[in-house]
Amino acid sequence: MNERMVRTSGATPGESASSALAARVASAAAEAGLSVGTAESLTSGAVASALGAAPDASSWFRGAVVAYASEVKFELLGVRRGPVVTEDAALAMARGAARRLGADLVVSVTGAGGPDPQDGRAPGTVCFGLVHPGGELSQEHHFPGDPEEVVRASTEHALELLAATAEERASRQPTG
Repeated sequence: MNERMVRTSGATPGESASSALAARVASAAAEAGLSVGTAESLTSGAVASALGAAPDASSWFRGAVVAYASEVKFELLGVRRGPVVTEDAALAMARGAARRLGADLVVSVTGAGGPDPQDGRAPGTVCFGLVHPGGELSQEHHFPGDPEEVVRASTEHALELLAATAEERASRQPTG
């Protein structure tokens, strides 16, 4: 059993934090009528995998672009050439994936998982981008641990960003 289960995510015993977070995304995206996508580098599709396994994914999940190589980020997602472990690159990834996938709500993840630095950024440095109908945001976080732990923490954070944004949008829906 995974000792890193996050109870605040709504995980029940035996359920991973990623699964619980993806279920939150599923519920809120369906309620808000949002289509969801991802653009992933560091996480290599882990966010998309969790979303694809969530309830009724075919009705709200548009897909993912896994752009591990910098050239893919530049050519497919429209990231400006240069360092890719930046908030600007993360936001460009999210914008590019939203355009390519036709998704309303997109999260992106790019970072230095370790054990070595990337683009002069320390291992554990991770940048996130998020685009949604109400705007966009970018964030930088530093996660401790080995590459596997950094990927796990990054995946969970990306899912939390999607869940919180979708839930906020769903709460604005008219009731009745």
